[in-house]
Formats: sequence, structure tokens, C-alpha cells
Amino acid sequence: MITPRVFADFHNADAEGRLRLNCIGTIEDLANQSIKLQDGQLLTIYIEDLEVDGVVQFSEEEKLWLAAIDWDRIRQIEDFVVQAQV
Repeated sequence: MITPRVFADFHNADAEGRLRLNCIGTIEDLANQSIKLQDGQLLTIYIEDLEVDGVVQFSEEEKLWLAAIDWDRIRQIEDFVVQAQV
């Protein structure tokens, strides 16, 4: 099973370090992939050249979806573009 990959702002975290899934890039990725969020769902969260795996949770306090991530497991996205040699 392929884990959906969605954008999130890594600077938009709650007090527990969970990423809020409410920015425009996230909403667009969710809509483009027809993803309906649910508790426990796995996502790969990305921003620019970084990504991390997360688990979706709903915050009753904030009334929005969050992704619980391990900040120590953020990884650099490798650039696989092969340049032609002249």
C-alpha cells in the first residue's frame, strides 16, 4: 500500500509538536488525491526538500486535523535527476 504524500508547513505545529494539516498546500494535496482524513491514517508529510512519516489525529481542542511525527526522523529528499553528460 502506498502512503499518500501531502504538503504541510513544518513551522505550523501545536504545543505537542504535531503538524497542523490546515494550510492551503495541504488542502490542495488532499483534494487532488481525494484523501479524506481519519484518525490513525498514515501520511508522508513534505515541505520543500524534507519529508517525514506521520499519523493523522483529530484535535478536539483546535477542531482540526494534525499529523503526529517524530521530529528526529525527518529526512532529506534525494534529488534523483540525472544530468546528461556533454
